[in-house]
Amino acid sequence: MKPIRVLIVDDSPVVQSVLTTLLSSDTDIEVLGAASDAFDAKDTIIEKRPDVITLDVEMPRMDGITFLKHLMRFRPVPVIMISSYTRNNSMRTLEALNIGAVDFIAKPRKNIRTGLWELRHEIIAKIKTAARTRIRPYDLFGKHRKRIPAVSIASSDKIIAIGASTGGTCAIERLLGSMPPDVNGIVIVQHMPARYTSGFAQRMDSLFPMDIKEANDRDRLDRGKVLIAPGGWHLQVAEDRKGYYVRLQNGRQVNHQRPSVDVLFNSVAKTAASNAIGILLTGMGDDGADGLLAMRQAGAFTVAQDEATSLVFGMPAAAIKRGAAEMVAPLDDIPDIVLSRLKPE
Repeated sequence: MKPIRVLIVDDSPVVQSVLTTLLSSDTDIEVLGAASDAFDAKDTIIEKRPDVITLDVEMPRMDGITFLKHLMRFRPVPVIMISSYTRNNSMRTLEALNIGAVDFIAKPRKNIRTGLWELRHEIIAKIKTAARTRIRPYDLFGKHRKRIPAVSIASSDKIIAIGASTGGTCAIERLLGSMPPDVNGIVIVQHMPARYTSGFAQRMDSLFPMDIKEANDRDRLDRGKVLIAPGGWHLQVAEDRKGYYVRLQNGRQVNHQRPSVDVLFNSVAKTAASNAIGILLTGMGDDGADGLLAMRQAGAFTVAQDEATSLVFGMPAAAIKRGAAEMVAPLDDIPDIVLSRLKPE
């Protein structure tokens, strides 16, 4: 089996050195070289055709976002963004995912050498996942959104739970873009580091008419509200006499994740049972598969994104294999399927 050929594009010699050594430590990966900016990278990309590129958000001469747009238009290739956290960089990283980057790695805030080595397993896993993804040209993005009328006031009080990982930010955007403003309460777990989920929530809130926010402990899950689990915290659904609300807790990682989709789905199965809909979208690994099964066994309607429209089919495939998905559907069909299930029975 041929190794995955990786090009590192980063203006930091330290990051270049660490990533080269780190990635070369895995026998399935071959580092083609390192470039300091987009112009240095251009010839290597044309000549050696890397399988995956790691790309710094901030670079001299041409920033990573501009370079990514060129790549996605003219030579689509799987890209992992490397981002130092600032509020501006977090929004630019989310923009990169929307343009077509497969995933991103948050640079450690202190001691870059030690911090990157501590992320070795995550970095290598993301590289290997990226190498298996199907990349679409940038011009194909953003041509999907349709507007539909508001849900009838007579719709049920079911809640909607969504889980996603790699490729999920774009999938969630497409899903929410086809939901009406007064849709039933939605709760989302998207695998993402702390500090980035708030930017993701703000981006979604700026695009759509629903009230979309990063969840706080005890937020109510009301109609027209979308709550996104904060990075670094598990999110669970609870119920009292007034209805459903969310609880946050920072327990151990589940399936190497916090927030974990399984934690959310299991809580929904226990609390809402048949009064819920579970949606499992694109993502690496199997987080959410057991929880979606628990939801289905509790009487909830469950749906998994199909392979053709998933950037990474790991999580939906695991759920389908377990018999957790009552239905498997293309991403753009899921909103209509969900809305049909929200009608009173």
